[in-house]
Amino acid sequence: MLRRTALLIAASAATLLAHAQQPAAKHGGEPWPTHPVRLLVGFPGGSSPDLTARLLAKALGQPVIVENRPGASGNIATDMVAKSTDGHTLGLLINGNLTIAKLLNPRTPYDPLKDLTPISLIGSAPLVLVASNSVAFKDVPGFLASARKAGDQWSYGSPGIGTVSHLGMELLAMQTGIKAVHVPYPGNPQVINGILAGELQLALLPPGLALPQIQAGRFKAVGLSSKGRSTLAPGVPSLAEGGVKDYQVEVWNAVAGPADMPRERAQHLANLINDILRRPEIREKMAAQGWQLIAGSPEALRLRMQTDSELMGSVIRARNISID
Repeated sequence: MLRRTALLIAASAATLLAHAQQPAAKHGGEPWPTHPVRLLVGFPGGSSPDLTARLLAKALGQPVIVENRPGASGNIATDMVAKSTDGHTLGLLINGNLTIAKLLNPRTPYDPLKDLTPISLIGSAPLVLVASNSVAFKDVPGFLASARKAGDQWSYGSPGIGTVSHLGMELLAMQTGIKAVHVPYPGNPQVINGILAGELQLALLPPGLALPQIQAGRFKAVGLSSKGRSTLAPGVPSLAEGGVKDYQVEVWNAVAGPADMPRERAQHLANLINDILRRPEIREKMAAQGWQLIAGSPEALRLRMQTDSELMGSVIRARNISID
């Protein structure tokens, strides 16, 4: 059901709004925004992208309408951003929408690298490779040796074909020679239940879901999917530390606009977002949602989109993965 929540100017908003309109001459000579900004989210209210969008909208200091348009793993909202023509529509999007959507399904109605203007990264998070308690190992090399020996007798779960968890495990298999079989589930809660029930041996899970299970002794932590350690999973080593070199798979989110957005406006919005993400209270709230803040320029987001598309595209092609 369509949800629209108007998030209006707070007490200090006048200053921020004036700041937002300072570069008007660079926006075609007209002030911007001239009416409320529409921030589209491709997931339901209460989801991680939705919470991030609402936090950002409140901090922007100008009228913003957060509009939830869930469906097709966020691609419906992303397509609406790509096709918007009002000059006031942005999207709070995840990396799947901004990288692999077209690679997984050629019928996706937009091309993220051609039909969107990158604005700014927001946050990223590694995934935690977890194993059931039935799997015996002491470290990453020991785990890999056991996994290679088990071959296709082991299974791993993910919240669906083409998700970061799925592609991340396939990339790990390509790099290490393990052959665990993929079992897609409707979502990560079902993946967790599958491990607890003995149906699965492995999964890549967000830290917020993995750590409670690890701390309760229900799962074992193998390693993080990032190149280094993370404050989101204290004490968990990275797979790279254990010898899986050049392995990095993360989930991330970002703000983007339509392809015809003026470059100056994209840069100004990126600057404004970066200022917001430096605030201690924002960093604290984002960390509580499971994000490490990264922010950055439009060029940094474009580069991340390109490099992730190339990496995941190589996995999709090598493993012949597609979504009909």
